[in-house]
Amino acid sequence: MRYLYLKYKAHYKDNFQLAYPVVISQLGHTLVALSDSIIIGHTGKVPLAAVSLGNGLFSIFMVTGIGMSYGLTPLIAQENGRGNKKAIGHLLSHSLVINIILGVLLSTAIYFGSNYLSFLHQEGDVATQARPFLRYLGLSFIPMMLFLSFKQFAEGLGFTRQAMNISIIGNVINVFLGITLVYGLFGLPRMGVVGVGIATFTDRFIMGITMAIYVLRAPRFKPYLQAFGFKQLQAATIRKILGIGTPVALQYIFEVSAFSGAAIMVGWMGAAELAAHQIALSLAAMTYMMASGISAAAGIKSGNYFGRKDFHQLRFSAIASYHMVLLLMGTTAVLFTLGNHLLPSFYIQDTQVIGIAARLLIIAAFFQLFDGMQVVGLGVLRGLGDVRIPTLITLLAYWVLGIPLGYLLGIKMGYGVEGIWWGLSIGLVVAALLLFLRFHKYDLRDLSDKADEGRHL
Repeated sequence: MRYLYLKYKAHYKDNFQLAYPVVISQLGHTLVALSDSIIIGHTGKVPLAAVSLGNGLFSIFMVTGIGMSYGLTPLIAQENGRGNKKAIGHLLSHSLVINIILGVLLSTAIYFGSNYLSFLHQEGDVATQARPFLRYLGLSFIPMMLFLSFKQFAEGLGFTRQAMNISIIGNVINVFLGITLVYGLFGLPRMGVVGVGIATFTDRFIMGITMAIYVLRAPRFKPYLQAFGFKQLQAATIRKILGIGTPVALQYIFEVSAFSGAAIMVGWMGAAELAAHQIALSLAAMTYMMASGISAAAGIKSGNYFGRKDFHQLRFSAIASYHMVLLLMGTTAVLFTLGNHLLPSFYIQDTQVIGIAARLLIIAAFFQLFDGMQVVGLGVLRGLGDVRIPTLITLLAYWVLGIPLGYLLGIKMGYGVEGIWWGLSIGLVVAALLLFLRFHKYDLRDLSDKADEGRHL
């Protein structure tokens, strides 16, 4: 064990310094949904189920935006490794245009799509309460994409703490406004579910503007922004960013939409089951976003080493990231197991909901290690520019295996919400193993030669 630590010591330190701010800023996205659930959960299981439905549907759009914004990070890291500062500002301009257009389109889709929630056949008043909440989440999508554009630019250069600080401040604002508006403090009317929607929009608007101002004004970024501007946009650069961002977005969509699809199936069983699903899922999503922070750092480091053609250190760095995520997710698995009844009680006092959520957290504890492995595998491969085959692996794992198995076990065989979660767990195991094998078998030097050929075409 000591030999292993000494062998990877430098990479543990470097990766941790890069990763922990990303972990915290990534958590910011999940903590918004988590705080929404906790704030609204004490008003009843129907409002909690409505927030569950809204957050579940919005999460598909949110990870689409996150994934698309990730198209910038490995390209920035690689160009930074090559010392090509002019190309970095050029890439930011194009990424910002892509992300803002995507934000407007998906925000519009969310608004009009919210009119059709009744077709999901949810129990009672769940869909009615979810509709205005989902619309406010849709409005927050545009400033969220602004924040992500500048966040990924800074993180691709190795500056990760600024987004962390802004995320922390944003979440404090969200909690304060959420409690104030939901419960009608300071003489304001009680807004219920709508209140958490308004709080989330306000939080993301402030975060987006603040991150943009910081990057554009900070002296440390001036050398990289020489070519930043919108007068010379090039189709080739847009295609390059989309060539990474689109598959990465699909990777996120396939996994998160599987759990959101599961939420629809769980909703057929009743509000208590859906509320329990939301509680367990919000906790599992929190650990997933922590792991995705390590994954983002792994992608930055692998992209940087790949740009330098330092393949020996690239492998050491990648394996160190696997070690870190296994330690993190092993710890959360223990916490889920020991606190499987305590953790749901922070959301709601309904004993039926707590009992169901407690059983789901045991399943979540099982898949923690595999969830961490698969997200780090995606990050390392993304840093190398390898996104197409990993996207097919996620499609296979979640929609060819996970969801059909969940439907079979949960609906057809009568195991209920637990059967659905076991089906999804099998998908996570398959994804983790296939992605690790793909990286393990890679000829990095041959991949680098092909990438250089592509740059000069």
